[in-house]
Amino acid sequence: MGESKRRKESLGKQYGQNSERILPWIPITKAQSEKFLKLTSKGAWIGIAIMAAVWFTVRFIGPAFGFWEVY
Repeated sequence: MGESKRRKESLGKQYGQNSERILPWIPITKAQSEKFLKLTSKGAWIGIAIMAAVWFTVRFIGPAFGFWEVY
C-alpha cells in the first residue's frame, strides 16, 4: 500500500484539502497567509511608484510649466 493511500484513509474527507492552519485557534490557513503577503508586497510597490510619480510631478513638472515654484 502506498503512502498516499494510507494518508487518504487516515484523513478521510479532509484528504486533498489545504486547510493547514497557522495556529489552531485562528481560522487562517497557510495558503491564505501567503496570498496576503503577496498582495501586500505588491500594494507596497504600487504605493512607492505612486509616491515617486507625485514627487516627480511636484518637483519637476509643475515648476517647468509654471504652475508653482519650488524653493
